[in-house]
Amino acid sequence: MAEEAKWYVVHTYSGYENKVKANIEKTIENRQLQDQILEVRVPMEDVVEVRNGVRKQVQKKLFPGYVLLNMIMNDDTWYVVRNTRGVTGFVGPGSKPVPLTAEEMRPFGVTSNEKVEIDLVPGDTVTVIGGAWKDVMGVISDVNESKQTVTINVELFGRETPVEIHFAEVRKVN
Repeated sequence: MAEEAKWYVVHTYSGYENKVKANIEKTIENRQLQDQILEVRVPMEDVVEVRNGVRKQVQKKLFPGYVLLNMIMNDDTWYVVRNTRGVTGFVGPGSKPVPLTAEEMRPFGVTSNEKVEIDLVPGDTVTVIGGAWKDVMGVISDVNESKQTVTINVELFGRETPVEIHFAEVRKVN
């Protein structure tokens, strides 16, 4: 039976979260590990900052110094992640990484590891039914079966910006 991917947390040097994400993603590509390390995530939140009397919406890291990984834990994947520049280690006692529970992942819009079957294709119009982009409508530009996401363009600061949204968070508009 194939092993199930779980969410793990790695600790990084402060400020290296996006670099670690990029490095792990490059390694996944180079070593063909797409079926073992499914997603690398730096959870962000929108916050309004006021600087010099000017209100500005910015994205801040939810957990500075941490990166979330949806992966199948084995010697290879552990080694790859552990030896990525900027990673100081997995979160867990000693050297044994502890996966997050479904409950712990819920705040990030991840409800379970179940595969969602969809009938969406690029060009379809969808409305977002959950997560940070709730109630936004957009046209799908890409469907990623392995990550279970669709990419839609949303208007952000007056220009079209592509955002990835999980299958479970979109509904097709008829």
